Amino acid sequence: MDEPVERVDEQDRVLGVVGRRQAVREGWLHRVAVTVCRDERGRILVHRRSEQLSRFPGFHEVVVGGAVHVGESYEQAAARELAEELGVRVRPRLLFRFVNRSGLSPHWLGVHEAVMPDAVVPDRDEVAWHGLLTEPELRSALLEWRFTPDSHEAFSRYLAFRTTQS
Repeated sequence: MDEPVERVDEQDRVLGVVGRRQAVREGWLHRVAVTVCRDERGRILVHRRSEQLSRFPGFHEVVVGGAVHVGESYEQAAARELAEELGVRVRPRLLFRFVNRSGLSPHWLGVHEAVMPDAVVPDRDEVAWHGLLTEPELRSALLEWRFTPDSHEAFSRYLAFRTTQS
């Protein structure tokens, strides 16, 4: 089996363990954890995915993340992905979850937020480029650059969430 993930239902209850490729191919719900990374000044980390990646090579992303492993919480997965992809150890805060039907297949998406340290050391196998953008710069980039479908959906919901919390 390829990367094992938990197949879940519409209420995010575990149905069993399947391979991630099979979950994507069959359109089965599974879990993905992502984090919107901000610096102390409020700028948002954006990165371009490596050309070697099988999913959305060369596309930009507003979020950092990946599949939730079997037995892992959304928060644990988000922290693991930040360490793997950016080389940072921070505690992301889960903001909300939703069933995301954009992208390759439907999945539960746990959206987190984290304030990043100044030193980010991306894994070059995953991240080809990264930078920090203000919200107005990011809004422009979302219209001009190629972003993953998750980025558009997660970021618009993130902004709406922040508005309701203010």
